[in-house]
Amino acid sequence: MDLRLTETQEMFKKVAADFVRAEVPAHLMTQWYRTKETFRPEVYRKAASLGWLGMLLPEEYGGAETSFTDCATVFEELGRGPVPGPFFAAGVLAAQIVFAGGSDEQKKSLLPAICKGGSIPIPAITDKAAGWGAEAVETSLTRSGSGFILDGSKRFVFDAEAATGFIVAARTEIGEIALVLVDRASAGLSIKPLVGFTVSAAEVTFEKVRLSGSSVITASSGWQVLSAALEKSLPILCAYQVGACQEIFDFTAEYTRTRVVFGQPIGRFQRVQDHCVDLSVHLDAARYATYEALWRLDSGLPAAAAVHEAKAIASEGYYQACNYAHMVFAGPGTDYGHPLMAHSVLAHTLYQYLGTPWHHKRSMMDLLYPISWIPLAGCLALSL
Repeated sequence: MDLRLTETQEMFKKVAADFVRAEVPAHLMTQWYRTKETFRPEVYRKAASLGWLGMLLPEEYGGAETSFTDCATVFEELGRGPVPGPFFAAGVLAAQIVFAGGSDEQKKSLLPAICKGGSIPIPAITDKAAGWGAEAVETSLTRSGSGFILDGSKRFVFDAEAATGFIVAARTEIGEIALVLVDRASAGLSIKPLVGFTVSAAEVTFEKVRLSGSSVITASSGWQVLSAALEKSLPILCAYQVGACQEIFDFTAEYTRTRVVFGQPIGRFQRVQDHCVDLSVHLDAARYATYEALWRLDSGLPAAAAVHEAKAIASEGYYQACNYAHMVFAGPGTDYGHPLMAHSVLAHTLYQYLGTPWHHKRSMMDLLYPISWIPLAGCLALSL
């Protein structure tokens, strides 16, 4: 695995870095996160004009048909912001869901609109706040005449406020999982932003929302379509988290050089050095796991286990990077005017987004060692 960037990727990296500095300066970014006004339409439109939405899609659907690593290079720089908005939720994940499961007509009508930033469909998958998996889909989809009725509540939908519509996972009358498109303006749909130490997340409720038959992306294989889309999408989210970890490490290391206590920089104190080392370990682990998954996808190798590993390590790494940086900054780092607080709130939010680290570690092990686990009592009996 070669981690060196190509000339094209270096260009992507520079353009994205310049974009972040120009469009998302720290003094504005911290204000957006403090007030939880994280969808900035003007920033989103500019990113769309640069071709950063739907980068993985074929050109016939308005995409750039880049490699996974090309796309990740851009998202790593966006993570350094951290640039808020549905760049991943709509521009990567929703686009991949429609591409994997949509009809030809849906692809032709939806995907170019996603790439141009005019359509922002946000995935609303599980009904349990921290739960993940097919068993966590409880919203019901029942047939009514020539259409359907959608009823339920998604308690953790990331970037819901930006949505022009939702891609909703729902359980049919025969117990299968369907994926349906729901317009934000539909009667019976409500969005309630979540409060607390979280950002860009909301509860979305569907109270007897009526849908036409053309709203259905897939009527029976929704979880399979979602899994296929996630395998291609999650490493891009991980790259965003890697960029965030790198930014935290950089400004934390700089602080240890410039903050003077007892006549010397705090970076000379052993305990501060320990925190920086721990932060660096989590950064490196997230980077190497993420880029292995990207390399496998670009090489056409089996990547599912590596993708689960990357998601687990990147989410845990971002969370822990914030914790160790807080130990270094102490009081100043808890000011909402400091970039660390924006990262900290986002890291807590992304920790459980699309599955907790524990879920992805277990999924990785199930793929690497596909055996039926024998209960402890059974193991003892066999040994006797």
